[in-house]
Amino acid sequence: MHSHRIPVAKEGVPFIGIAVLVAVIFALLNWSVTAIVFFVIAGFILFFFRDPERIIPSGSGLVLSPADGRVIDIAEDNRDSLHGKDVRRISIFMNIFNVHVNRAPIMGEVRQISYQPGSFWPADRKRALLENERNAVLILGEDEMELTVVQVAGIIARRIVCWVKVGDSIKIGERFGLICFGSRLDVYVPKNVSVLVKKGDRARAGQTVLARKGSE
Repeated sequence: MHSHRIPVAKEGVPFIGIAVLVAVIFALLNWSVTAIVFFVIAGFILFFFRDPERIIPSGSGLVLSPADGRVIDIAEDNRDSLHGKDVRRISIFMNIFNVHVNRAPIMGEVRQISYQPGSFWPADRKRALLENERNAVLILGEDEMELTVVQVAGIIARRIVCWVKVGDSIKIGERFGLICFGSRLDVYVPKNVSVLVKKGDRARAGQTVLARKGSE
């Protein structure tokens, strides 16, 4: 299981280090403009891989957002669900300025992980839902609620990172992965769970309540 000690995802450290090293080399060569460009690039990479702490809301039956971003679709769709057909899909699009660390929407046990290679269409397009590379994680909650969260690659995102494995216990709001440089996450919730967001809403990973069981 992955744990963080610094407010930057470790996957970003090599990129940051390379950019800083190149910037220092050009600075030593007195190529000031080029050095500044690479320092700016290093700053952007640091910003992209930032991993701030979040205050996780408490309550029973909560389904939290696994990603920062915008809700782009809510539909009755079971395409990537690992826990049956009677589900709704909530899709969240992350642009390059969002925090890209993904967090668990519920507490429970990781029961299945299914990776599927694919294309790299823009993540907010319907074609991405049909064809893009993805990684689905099935979580069985303590209240027996099953939920599938799917990491979907985008046109720039070429690497999906998943830090959990089958059999892991995961806390609600706990970090479980990331997708590099813009993408989307799809959450498949049972239909007996009340969806509390609408298309166009902004969400924050580990804080925004997407749905709640028994809220009706």
